[in-house]
Amino acid sequence: MKARLRELIQQLGEAIHESVIESEQIAGVVQDIRQHGFDVLLMLEATIGLNEVGSKETEDAESGADESGDETPFTQNDLHFLRSLRISVEGDEDEGGAEEDSE
Repeated sequence: MKARLRELIQQLGEAIHESVIESEQIAGVVQDIRQHGFDVLLMLEATIGLNEVGSKETEDAESGADESGDETPFTQNDLHFLRSLRISVEGDEDEGGAEEDSE
């Protein structure tokens, strides 16, 4: 099982890499920066967190149901990850509303 998990994580990393190098938007911005006389080195870091879930949690995650039984496209792990990127999700009241940058 661990070998299969490692293989899936490797595939995820490759998919992220492919998404970035094939992005027309990223390529366009990089080209604009180069036209202004700068060379671009893009390094991204991805943190992949895995939590083993029990059978009930797996069923809820697959069905899209949250703790109240409402349908949601995100699991609790998804919401935690989005919050870590300071992305709020409509209807997510877990953190007392949307976070705002004070900068």
